[in-house]
Amino acid sequence: MESRVHAPAAGLATEVLTRPGAQVEPGTTLLVRAPPHANRGTHMPTPTRSLVVTRVRAAYARIEAVDRPELWIGLRPRPDVEAEARSLEARLAAGEHLPLAGRLLAVKGNIDVAGLPTTAGCPSYAYEPSADAPVVARLRGAGALVIGTTNLDQFATGLVGTRSPYGVVRNALDPDRVAGGSSSGSAVAVALGIADLALGTDTAGSGRVPAAFNGIVGLNPTRGLVPTDGVVPACASLDCVTVFARTLPEAEQAMALMATPIPQPDHSRVPGPWRIAVPPTGQLGDLDPGWAAAYETTAARLRAAGAVLRAIDLTPFTEAAAMLYEGAFVAERYTAVGAFIDGAPTAPDLDPTVARIISAARDIPAHRLFADQARLAALHTAATAALGDADALLLPTAPGHPTLAEVAADPLGANARLGRFTNSTNLFGLCAVAAPAGEVDGLPFGVMLIGPAHTDERVARIAALLTPPTRIAVVGTHLTGEPLNPQLLALGARLIRTTTTAPVYRLHALRTGPPEAGLERIGEGGAAIEAELWELPAEGLGRLAAALPAPMTLGRVELEDGATATGFLCEPYALEGAADITSHGSWRAYLGR
Repeated sequence: MESRVHAPAAGLATEVLTRPGAQVEPGTTLLVRAPPHANRGTHMPTPTRSLVVTRVRAAYARIEAVDRPELWIGLRPRPDVEAEARSLEARLAAGEHLPLAGRLLAVKGNIDVAGLPTTAGCPSYAYEPSADAPVVARLRGAGALVIGTTNLDQFATGLVGTRSPYGVVRNALDPDRVAGGSSSGSAVAVALGIADLALGTDTAGSGRVPAAFNGIVGLNPTRGLVPTDGVVPACASLDCVTVFARTLPEAEQAMALMATPIPQPDHSRVPGPWRIAVPPTGQLGDLDPGWAAAYETTAARLRAAGAVLRAIDLTPFTEAAAMLYEGAFVAERYTAVGAFIDGAPTAPDLDPTVARIISAARDIPAHRLFADQARLAALHTAATAALGDADALLLPTAPGHPTLAEVAADPLGANARLGRFTNSTNLFGLCAVAAPAGEVDGLPFGVMLIGPAHTDERVARIAALLTPPTRIAVVGTHLTGEPLNPQLLALGARLIRTTTTAPVYRLHALRTGPPEAGLERIGEGGAAIEAELWELPAEGLGRLAAALPAPMTLGRVELEDGATATGFLCEPYALEGAADITSHGSWRAYLGR
């Protein structure tokens, strides 16, 4: 038998089947199995729609609602994706293990997806791949559903997301600003909630800058960990396939499924707390207003989490970063697609800025490449010495977030500025995590944690320290002074304020032992209920959910100021026979009646 718990509508509506105590996202209808004794004599219809199909339909509704056609190069027809979703449901029903079942995947348009043209952002370059790229095949094999291929800076040459005949990709939060590139469409598709995961590529920051600008996570793996077969190269010796997700665990899961196990050198570390290299803000150069303070705040958060911060001279990193486009390494871009551009230099679908960059690389003399390789090796040695035994280097992902108008006014200068901190990572063979680190003036601010080769998991663990705390609203026995409040305190929670819910709820005294408050959202005819808003570490919410007994569950609770927070709801079967105590206005008032 199924019972439905409705979380307050605040976003994309989906249906998921899960266990009691699982967290419910905004706008979700939670289907939870009621105990055998519940709802006897009451008919509760079993949902007939496939849960995976429901997710697909919600995504296509979201595509229509956000009206961002520039995100897509090849969007699969909805019936085709629904048919694949039904096939996934059949495989699940047969007992097949599919860890990504129902996750929707967007793929950057320079990565092969069977059945869709690979364009690399240039229609006249397009070809029909005979098979998925290995990274796509591995995620599909784990149950992910490809929804389409996404727009990019043409031939993955750019960090802005504006260099494409398919249109300028606008930022997910502020359409007057760039989305970041070159993996622009992939990042925005995830940030807008259309896709759960997306693939990008990264040579100079293309899998990290868009993550920062759109407030999501981007993983840039150690070069060679993830295969690049089936990818149109930008600089083949530097390219990495990257993954975008809204949370770090989701991104890590996808990366683990894509990776090829390879022998790794011994990276045992000296015991002790995490050691993080932090350059002085004076070495970061010009930053957008508020970004230096946000960077310093992020460093302070890591210190408060127990990390040891060490000063570092950033010079070898910034000097290497300048070499990527100013030196001979850009010649590898000509190797990739130069002959195509030379064959059609005036083609109307060639981005003029991209064509100039790649064509100019044709005449770089070979001796300059050897000189640059020697200089890069020396800088790499200096950078390694500067890092010492630090576990990671903390940097802003970018120096600032330009508007579309600023990029149009200075396409080369604006783009070059964005690579100041990202360009050196792949040149040095390092790995990186781009993670959200708050906001500046209402827009996302992101940082990178960069680590030595093959320390991907270690760097991710450090990045997890930046996961923002969760806020939870309580109305019953978790209130201050009530029997279960010590559970919150043991998880590191702290009280933010006392408030009330929006006037759309009814409060019930459940027939449980011990008695518990049951909050029910009914909309019209509801009342404001006293609540406390608590803040607790993100991992604390998972522990709280795991320990939550039936009939309680977690969902989104709307507060009196219109904001929402995670909160305690209850399964509908528990309301049968429960006393309606809404008139008391609070659990405490009811107990003191």
